[in-house]
Amino acid sequence: MIFITAKFRIRPEDADRWPDISRDFTQATRGEPGCLWFDWSRSLDDPNEYVLVEAFRDDEAGAPTSSPRISRRPSKNLPPHLAETPRIVNAKIDQDDWSELGELAVHR
Repeated sequence: MIFITAKFRIRPEDADRWPDISRDFTQATRGEPGCLWFDWSRSLDDPNEYVLVEAFRDDEAGAPTSSPRISRRPSKNLPPHLAETPRIVNAKIDQDDWSELGELAVHR
């Protein structure tokens, strides 16, 4: 699995609207074959920061050159709302879904 996490610092005047601003990009990416998840979270400490957690089945599914999201031109639509260039961690890991967090196991 290709696992990607990115931090986006949004301009303060756009931070509350970021879910709407990024909606087309988000929906297009979630619709890609091989996209396992593509989820945004807003920081509890910084209301202008969003974290994107995404995963793709393999290199082919995660390759941006064949991706429908390129046709949506996020490189033109999203940057005007960003305070800085997003930071990213991109890794290939040997699993295909979430694992349980043993330290917080729920036993019912």
